[in-house]
Amino acid sequence: MRNAKVPVWVPWPLPHGWLVTGFSAAGDERSGTRGTVVALSGPNPVGGPADLLVVAEEPCVGLGAGLAGLNGPDPGAGFAVGVPHASVRVANHDAPLWLVESDGCAVFAGEVGGGWVWLVFWPHTAGALLVEPLALRDLRDCGCQWDLPFGAMTTRIPS
Repeated sequence: MRNAKVPVWVPWPLPHGWLVTGFSAAGDERSGTRGTVVALSGPNPVGGPADLLVVAEEPCVGLGAGLAGLNGPDPGAGFAVGVPHASVRVANHDAPLWLVESDGCAVFAGEVGGGWVWLVFWPHTAGALLVEPLALRDLRDCGCQWDLPFGAMTTRIPS
């Protein structure tokens, strides 16, 4: 994924007790990698286990929407209306996120650098992790020394 055309976002530092549990991408040989997903698992802030998918993609790819169980490739009608519900920190700037209607999970979406960023939480209560903005770093950054802790592969992304 080092040659991906979009970031490979990972919360860094990882929240306490969280592990990376998988990677996936969308694209083809002709157009390249146009969407990436990093899967993580850890403790739900309100109790029990939780899963998180962090997706970066070009508009109209549909990776984030598909993983969130939405119809269509993008967040849909009513997106970005009103005050943002949360934010992430990217390169020392806050990027606003809006809650997107979905069944069974908490889905937040926003725009960073002309592309979509999605955070998909299971169960929905794990979205409480965004009470404070998560700092996202791009795994493609060559200047970083990554020492990611890994856990068992997730079942949240297709193999």
